[in-house]
Amino acid sequence: MPALNVLAPPSLRHAVVQQVRKLVGGTGDDTVERNRQDTGLFGPDSACWKVHGDFTSMMVGGIAALYLQMLHPGALAGVWDHSDFRTDMLGRLRRTARFIAGTTYGDRAEAQALIDHVRRIHDQVAGELPEGVPYSANDVDLLTWVHVAEVSSFLAAYLRYVDPGFPPTEQDRYYREYAEVALRLGAPGVPSSRAEVAAYLRATRPKLRYDQRTRAVAAALAAQPAPSMAAAPAMAAAFDAAKDLLPDWAAMLHGFRLSAPRRATARAAVRALGHGMRWALTNSAEARARRRAAELAMAPPTSP
Repeated sequence: MPALNVLAPPSLRHAVVQQVRKLVGGTGDDTVERNRQDTGLFGPDSACWKVHGDFTSMMVGGIAALYLQMLHPGALAGVWDHSDFRTDMLGRLRRTARFIAGTTYGDRAEAQALIDHVRRIHDQVAGELPEGVPYSANDVDLLTWVHVAEVSSFLAAYLRYVDPGFPPTEQDRYYREYAEVALRLGAPGVPSSRAEVAAYLRATRPKLRYDQRTRAVAAALAAQPAPSMAAAPAMAAAFDAAKDLLPDWAAMLHGFRLSAPRRATARAAVRALGHGMRWALTNSAEARARRRAAELAMAPPTSP
């Protein structure tokens, strides 16, 4: 997809926005943003607002996170036993995107409501692995795995496709900030720096596996249709980029073997897509949140 520029017609921008809405849902109504009472858990100067603000890198990181998460037997069992994964894997990606956006850019009440909703869902997700070992979505170890798979994938995508020079101190700050959401979900003490995340992934690798059920879930994810024919090439590039983004050991478990030309093509396509998305999405979740933050900063103080 070629990079777009400011001379492109407004109708093209509108068409791109409509494709994004088909993918992630939503109507573009900013009533929720206008009613926000504060700048949320992190605020406009946070590392979270930066990392989570780019649609394209978050989409690639989100797909990579799903591939990574399903390598854990407990996470896989939750999807296998408690979701219609064969027809709704993109729905899972869409719900994750809404949760990340709401907990990042929503006010504190909005963020906590989303967290409480997920906790209620987790209360119903439990069962046994094929070998008879019990699992629960509320298990701290499982919550930690899902969290680390997500934030490490989001940050990796941001570094590759948005800001390769993002300072190491800011990367650590990102992990430290979003650990607050994991804590509120019931997982205290999640890895909160690059070093801690790397050590955690090394320690967790022996617990991961790839089997017939993993293959079925991965195939279901790859088979989900794009929201439209126009979006299909971008989705194909995003999936290749997600496979390319995985740690080598995770890609090997999945059996992903992308040739060097295919990797280069995917990276070039996603970079071009990112330019186009940043041009088109002038009313993104981050943009709306920043406008509201500016309004709140200018508002006169309320009387006690």
